[in-house]
Parts: sequence; structure tokens; C-alpha cells
Amino acid sequence: MKKIDLMILAEHMYTMEGEGVGYLANSGVAINGGKIIAVAPSEQLKKEYEAEKLITVGDKVLMPGFIDGHLHSGHGVLRGVAQDINNWMMHGMAPFEAQRSYEAKNGGSRLAIAEAIMNGTTTIGDDGTEMEGACQFIKDCGVRGNISIRIREALQRVYKPGELYEYDENYGQKTLCECLNLFDQFNDVDNGRIKIRFGPQGPDFVSEATLMKVKKMAKERKSKIHMHLSQGSRETKQMMMRYGKKGIPWLAEKDYFDCDFIGIHLTDATPEEVKLFSKTGAKMILCSSSIAIIDGVVPPAKQFQDAGGICGLGSDQASGNNCHNMINEMKMTAILNKVHYENPEVMPAWKVVRMATIENAQALGIDHITGSIKEGKDADLILVDLKQASLTPLYTKPIRNFIPNLVYSARGNEVDTIIVKGRILVENKTAITFNMEDILREAQAFADEIGERATPQFIDINGKNVQYMKEQKL
Repeated sequence: MKKIDLMILAEHMYTMEGEGVGYLANSGVAINGGKIIAVAPSEQLKKEYEAEKLITVGDKVLMPGFIDGHLHSGHGVLRGVAQDINNWMMHGMAPFEAQRSYEAKNGGSRLAIAEAIMNGTTTIGDDGTEMEGACQFIKDCGVRGNISIRIREALQRVYKPGELYEYDENYGQKTLCECLNLFDQFNDVDNGRIKIRFGPQGPDFVSEATLMKVKKMAKERKSKIHMHLSQGSRETKQMMMRYGKKGIPWLAEKDYFDCDFIGIHLTDATPEEVKLFSKTGAKMILCSSSIAIIDGVVPPAKQFQDAGGICGLGSDQASGNNCHNMINEMKMTAILNKVHYENPEVMPAWKVVRMATIENAQALGIDHITGSIKEGKDADLILVDLKQASLTPLYTKPIRNFIPNLVYSARGNEVDTIIVKGRILVENKTAITFNMEDILREAQAFADEIGERATPQFIDINGKNVQYMKEQKL
């Protein structure tokens, strides 16, 4: 018998291999050196391997870990400050963000990443500036990171309606240098567990010259570009004022899109632009909950998929979406699209589960490493507890109901065990590689400080949330 690190034997397993969810009964995985070395019936594995740690489960489902394709972890400390209002960024988040220190931002990152892990996320698709703290926490806690470092030339200030963004070459160079520094420091850490991506904030925030420079640098480093695209009327107005064209057609003319480009949101794209974008081989990440709460819009995921594109899911930011929970993203993506198209067969549960696992991996260009349970891939796995009211009862005949219940009924607390590259990060719903109590305690302390300092500007803006407070509605 061959000695290995870990073996998991499960009565129910979903591999995400093939075109569906790849269900296997009474099967398991053999794991050694962080990789899946065999996927086979349980009895066969027991005959061939002797594991240092054996996990046998009949009351849990084994499946690939979830992948969060796009989030802003640093906003974790600003959860819930900007909901149910128009102009959410300026009237809601701005007073609080202005008082968020670098230390508080790092505390927010730890909170958001830890929350995502506890809900079954094994790959964190983080995006933002001043990302060293987030990168370090991802490195230390053992989760997989697909991290986009933001590049921006438009100066950070309040712009009047109709005012064109002011570019500053020195500011752009500073953000580009941060990206390159973190690439050198963290890219391919732990044999590729962390990948650093180039993140121009959007086509309206960066000059044409810098966009072209970024593409060249990303190609040279065999990385990818992860960029907000057609994310709203603000971007469209800026692009029309500066170039006379919207973002997608303008970038398409520059041959900017290819298989190494990942576009985020596409909420302001026309059907024609969605088709144009999909035909370039570029990928899409949508954030259903965030965009629905912030803008009341359903991103064009179905249009993109119908045109042949690969589309993944992200949770965006806690100040807009409130949570980093891919189960919530699957549910909202399915329901919002059904309502939008007035068709219950649109975005079935099995499809959104694939979008949160293997198709997200394909969108991010890491499907050769993770996203499904397959021999040769890294062991990024979760065990989901069936002994929960939300997942009971379990049917296996004449229909299996686990996938619909996972999407429409589960909350995230059903996830029992989280494994990344064969390393157990969470077991029996208890974090092993980070201290959740400490993270919660420091986040609350930062929030107390931010709230006190943000009060004068919050009241001065006199947005909808100020009225809600006066009317005892919050």
C-alpha cells in the first residue's frame, strides 16, 4: 500500500467534471503533497493507499471549494454603511472610507477573507490598492489567492457632473510600481498558490498609453489583466467625453481583449457589445448581489454565456453587497436572472454551482490547478454538512436534491471543512490557520473609531441614510 498524506471517503461527492456536476457515490480522493493523486471508489482507495489522516463521511458532501472571482476585501470593515440609497459611493461609503486608516483596511481584509473561507471559499479573487496586508494574510492563512493590484491615473477627488477625470502620470506610475513590487514579492508563492494580476481600475481611470504598457507587462510576466469594464453610466460618460466611444468598442479597436483579459461587471454593455467582447476570448466575472443592491441591475451573464463566453461569480465589496459568501452569490444569480427573463429554467442551480467552481477557475485561468476534483489538480476541497435543517431531507431517488438545496436554501454555515492544497484550514467549522475571534474583535474596534470620525461628514452630506436615522428606520 502506498502511504499518502490524506484520504477522504464520502458517500456523496460532486467533482464538477464533465458538463454537469459530476456526481459520484461512495467514492473519494487520495491526496499527497497537496495534490489529488487519485479519484476512485472508496473500496478501491482503501486497498491502494494508507493515509496519515483518513476522513470518512456519510453525513457530509465532498465537493470543490468555491472560487470568489472578484472582491474588495479592504472594504470589509465598512460593511453595511451604504445600502438602499442612490449615489451609494459618495453619499453612503465616502464619509466612512475617508476615515479608514491603512491598519483598518488591513483589518477589513482579514475579516472579509476569513468570512469567505468560513463560507467555503478556497480561492480569493481580491482587488484593490495597498494590498500588501491582504496578500500577507492570504499567504499566512493558506487560502489560494488570485489578487489584482489596482492601477489608476485619475486623481482621487470629487468630480463635478460632466467634469473629465484629471490624469496624473506620477500617480499612475506609483500604482503601477506597487503592482510590480507585489508581483515580485507574492506571485507564485507556495508553488503557484498565489497569483498576482494587473488591475487597471477601468478604461476611464487609466490613459491609453498606460493601458498599453500594462498589457505588455502582463504578457511578459505571463499574468492576466483584471479590469472593471462597462460598469456603469459614469464610465460610459467619461469614455464618450474623452474618446467619443464606449469602453468595449474602444478597447476592441485597440485589440486589447484576448484570453488573458478578465472583464468585471459589464452592467452598462449593450447586447451587441457583450457579443463583441465574448468573441475575443476574454472572460467575464459578475457580482449579482452587489450590482442588484447598488444599481438595481442584472448583469448580462446569460447574454455572455449564450454568445459562448466563460463567466464566473464574485462577491464584490461588503459596503455594497454586505457579504462574502459564494452560496449567496449563486442564489442571487439564479433568482435575479429567472426574474429578469421571466423564465424559471434560466440559470438552473447546477449552472451557478459550476460558475462558482470550475467555470470561475476557467475565467481566472487557473482551471488546470483547481475548480474541480480531478487527478493532478491541487486538493482545494470542502465538506458540506448534511445534518442541517437547510439541507434536510436529502433525496437521492428519483432525483438528487443537494445541488438545488445548496443554492436556494443553504446559508454558508453548513460548510464544515475547508482544504486548500491538501492543507486543512477549517475543520468541524473551527478555523485552524487564523483566529476568528481576534479578527472580529479588531474589526469592531476599527469600526468604532471610523464611525466616530465619520459622523460630521455623514451628517453634512445629509443623504438618505441620514434621513433613515432621524426617522428611526435604522
